[in-house]
Formats: sequence, C-alpha cells, structure tokens
Amino acid sequence: MLYIIGLGLGDERDITLRGLEAVRSCDKVYVEAYTSLLSFGLASDGLSRMEKLYGKDIVVADREMVEEHADAILREASDSNVAFLVVGDPFGATTHTDLVVRAKKIGLEVRVIHNASVMNAIGICGLQLYRYGETVSIPFFTDTWRPDSFYPKIHRNRQLGLHTLCLLDIRVKEPSFESLCRGKKCYEPPRYMQIHTAINQLLEIEESNGKSAYDAETWCVGIARLGYEDQKIVAGSMKDLLDVDFGLPLHCLVIVGETHPVEEEMLDFYSIKSING
Repeated sequence: MLYIIGLGLGDERDITLRGLEAVRSCDKVYVEAYTSLLSFGLASDGLSRMEKLYGKDIVVADREMVEEHADAILREASDSNVAFLVVGDPFGATTHTDLVVRAKKIGLEVRVIHNASVMNAIGICGLQLYRYGETVSIPFFTDTWRPDSFYPKIHRNRQLGLHTLCLLDIRVKEPSFESLCRGKKCYEPPRYMQIHTAINQLLEIEESNGKSAYDAETWCVGIARLGYEDQKIVAGSMKDLLDVDFGLPLHCLVIVGETHPVEEEMLDFYSIKSING
C-alpha cells in the first residue's frame, strides 16, 4: 500500500487524525521537502519533532529522490506499507499526481488522505474562492532568463474580472548552472521568493508586454506564512505592498479582480491603511 498524506500548512500538528493513524501503520515514511515547507521547515529540530509526534523515523525526500528515484519508493510499497507525506494537500503539485499514476500502472493500491492547501486556505483573505481564475507561478528571473508565460493568464483573468493567485518560486536543492556545465552537481543555497520581488518582476513584464493587465495601482493581497500562527495578510496597491516587510517565507500574492461588497468589507480589515491606523 502507498499512502499519500497531506500535512496541511502549519506545523507537524496539522496532520489529520486519519493521516496520523495511516502514518503509524506504515513500515517506511517519507516527507517531500521541495514543493513547500511547514512552519518548522527552517528549524533544525523540525524533523525530530515530527518523528516524535508521529512515532516513526522519517526520510526526507528531495526533488532528486522523488523525480529520479521514485521507482525505489514504489518497490518498497509493493510488499510493505509506505507513507509519502506532502505539505498542504497531496495534489497541490503535479509531481505527486505523477507518483500516483506510476503506482497505479504497476498495480499498487494507493490511498490519499487530504488536508488544507494554499488553494483553499487562501480564502482567509476574504476573496471568494469561486471568483478566482487560473493560478500562476512566478519564477525567479535571472540575468539571461526572464520568462513571462504567466502574463497572458493574468491578463485573461483580469479581462474576466477574476482574482489571480500567484504562487512564488521556491528553489531548494537546485544545482547551479556553473556546476552543471562542469558535470558535477553543486547545489545553490535555498531561496524563497518574497512578495516585493514578485511585484517588481510583474511590473517589469507589464512594461515589456504593454497590454495593461495591471499596473502599480492595481490592488493585491500579500500573504506570508499562510496557515502558520504568525501568518501576515496585507491588502493594498502593488506600489504600497513594495514597502511592507512580510517577514519569513513562504509568501504568495493575489492580484484582485472585480470585487463583491462582502469581499470589499473583508479586504478592508487587511488594507494597509487600516493596519497602519
């Protein structure tokens, strides 16, 4: 049996009771560590706290292990119970869908236990979930790579009056370009995109495309550490949010579309003017 279990967004305690029972029944437990992170993800004792609560030794699965060596995990699940723990909900990232497909192709039984993810918890900002358009990802720009594939999607959402959830880049255990050129992997330090970086990149792409999808006065909601005890939510124009210190990762950004009066009332609680008094 292969269990794929959502951990939620906060810390190790956000696992569901059903998920915890499944973990404790397994012979081997993995936790993915690259599509997101829990609130303890930056703390050295995070894994030990997780192991203590769950009562199991846990193997940290990085991108390389899951994408290049998933067959080993599936082989283990062929004759024992294996848990694969995912921050948020199991289907918040396409990698986990691929794992399910591969498991089913070799006849493995798969059980999925869901949990909260950014895709539904984002409702805390007050914008109604059914008024969101396509979600986009904003990657880190480099000197030679400045992709804008997200721009037409935002433009289309804006034309339809829909909100856009922007997921900001996470780079964990990424090999440097120089090391790949030398044929020997050397990994970059972890990087987590912050809201001000995302906004600056969005404004740069708007300037180069010129379709008026948004501008510096467009209202957005910046969210940091969604689901954590110290989550931070601030609403304001892109220009205003550039000056807000959102603190530690993870960050995400919502570009606001047309709003209902109830949404506007909720947004007002988080507006930069209300917060600053």
